[in-house]
Amino acid sequence: MKKYWSFFRIRFSTGLQYRAAALAGIATQFFWGIMELLMFAAFYRWSPQNFPMTFSQLANYIWLQQAFLALFVLWRMDNDIFSAITQGNIAYELVRPAGLYAMWFVKNAAMRCSSALLRCIPVLVVAVFLPAPYGLTPPPSLQAGVLFILALLLALATTVCLVMLVYVLTFYTMSPMGIRMVAVSLGDFLSGSVIPLPFLPDWLRGVVELLPFAATANTPLRVYSGQLAGAAAWQAVGLQLFWIGALVLLGNLLLRRALHRVVVQGG
Repeated sequence: MKKYWSFFRIRFSTGLQYRAAALAGIATQFFWGIMELLMFAAFYRWSPQNFPMTFSQLANYIWLQQAFLALFVLWRMDNDIFSAITQGNIAYELVRPAGLYAMWFVKNAAMRCSSALLRCIPVLVVAVFLPAPYGLTPPPSLQAGVLFILALLLALATTVCLVMLVYVLTFYTMSPMGIRMVAVSLGDFLSGSVIPLPFLPDWLRGVVELLPFAATANTPLRVYSGQLAGAAAWQAVGLQLFWIGALVLLGNLLLRRALHRVVVQGG
């Protein structure tokens, strides 16, 4: 366990050095969040009663999404891992005294945590002081706040599990571009990053909420906003735990089969 903590700490410390990129990301998150709120405000102004979330809940959803974007988005992947797989440098990874899946998992989690830490605090601080109903408000209860933190950590684990599948499937393809584009496109829409899932038609939402993508951004953001509460919130957290277990099992199985077939070329 100590070696994996070392991997996490080293990658986390490295990620904290990219402060210029973090400043650019903060500006992007502010701009995108404001544009989303103004767009939705135009629709809410005409018939707010026809929407599944109040505008205040939606504002919480959007600001938390922007603050913790690095934790959820599937397009944030480690290009060094793709290079190691496609160029043969995987040989160096295999001789390390650590499990390949666990090592990559820890590195990816650390990369996301460091990026989120640099960006989330300024976004949250400013969002709190915005006028109602555009600003960030506290969760509806202490229980919702605690459940949000739990769901946030599980959403991070689910996201990394999905990214790990992309890495593993790269062993079976000539290039990571195809599977990477498909995963990112599906993840952006099905996780609620483009449109919150409650806004989807009921027949489609019922299916999408059961997929692993919904266990990422969708669950913690709706728990905090109060749109997902009570038994429904606990069921969503349980679904997160299920998908983490299923994806870890599937990822390790596919990785084990891939490593039995891997051929490292070079002189």
